[in-house]
Amino acid sequence: MGTYLDLQLLKQDLNTELISILDYWSKHSADLENGGFYGQINNLNQVNKEAPKGLILHARILWSFAAAYRLNARLSDLEMADRAFNFLINHFLDKQNGGMFWSIRADQEPLDSKKQAYALAFVIYGCSEYFLATGNEQSKLMAIDLFKKLEEYFWDPVDGGYIEAKTAKWDQLQDLRLSDKDANEPKTMNTHLHILEAYTNLFRIWPDIRLRSKIIQLLWIFSEKILAKETGHLQLFFSMDWSVQSGIISFGHDIEAAWLLLEAAEVVKDDVLINLFRQNSVRMAEATLSGLDTDGGLWYESDLSSGHMIREKHWWPQAEAMVGFFTAWQVSGELKWLEFTLSSWKFIKNKIIDKERGEWFWGIDHTGKILDKEDKAGFWKCPYHNGRACLELIHRIQ
Repeated sequence: MGTYLDLQLLKQDLNTELISILDYWSKHSADLENGGFYGQINNLNQVNKEAPKGLILHARILWSFAAAYRLNARLSDLEMADRAFNFLINHFLDKQNGGMFWSIRADQEPLDSKKQAYALAFVIYGCSEYFLATGNEQSKLMAIDLFKKLEEYFWDPVDGGYIEAKTAKWDQLQDLRLSDKDANEPKTMNTHLHILEAYTNLFRIWPDIRLRSKIIQLLWIFSEKILAKETGHLQLFFSMDWSVQSGIISFGHDIEAAWLLLEAAEVVKDDVLINLFRQNSVRMAEATLSGLDTDGGLWYESDLSSGHMIREKHWWPQAEAMVGFFTAWQVSGELKWLEFTLSSWKFIKNKIIDKERGEWFWGIDHTGKILDKEDKAGFWKCPYHNGRACLELIHRIQ
């Protein structure tokens, strides 16, 4: 009875928080002057109207509001999803070369026209969800077209896997990095995880044989190349031939992958991979515990070579921890994983949610102080991780 009550209370909390997150973005982020969404909002909810607009932000907003509309059928959520989709099609689409620009200026002019595999994957993810929500055929065709672009221009036919980035005209690029924090390597765990996530959602609306085979290929790449068999952690950066180029581990990605990989195997209904990633989901959750603080918060990352731990607690690993630990509970039946889920949520409520101004802070530092200089909304900060954690657990508890 105690577990049942815990779950019902958690579901009520998450329903309330989901609406709060969505209403924050509806109220504060829509750019009524230039269209789409503002590129940056700080912790005081002050808007930087001149900030560039990022492809990832708009694609993730599209996914979040489309997914929320499928759950609650609120017209305000549909209006936001429509806004995101129309802006992507009208202003990010590279009409000359195909694909989507990485970023545009606040006045809608292209800023960085490179093609980043990670960002294109999020457009696939968002457009697939928008089709599920609305039946908009254009969004389905866009997702399929970008799948074909990723396969044509980014797939490595020699060693397998996907290259990080290309120029606007799909040529080789020297600086492949997703952000300044990343190593300049041709293949990364992060991009492969989110291509897999996008392909999985696309398969729900377009169960194509080739797409299914690519999802299965990706799952085996994770099993054989990316997941470290000795530690249960994900390895982050790789050369073209999959030689590991970094000793850093990301606790948030470990626990996010713990449930996304299993979900992909279940969607394509491959029994061998389902069994494999049921085992891996618990193993990866176990590995994540080395980054879990006693207050229920998850630290950012650790460098295995130096032993240095970045003890900041960012918003998105906390959100993913809830879903990853919940998955480990569903798979194993061990109650400790549900307890970790509940402690993650308690930490989020106490330390991460901005109770005064809405949404979630970027995070806190090792002393518990809020990271004030980081965005409340921005190039990387959006309603995707926290909104999705709410949606995912609401669905699972129901």
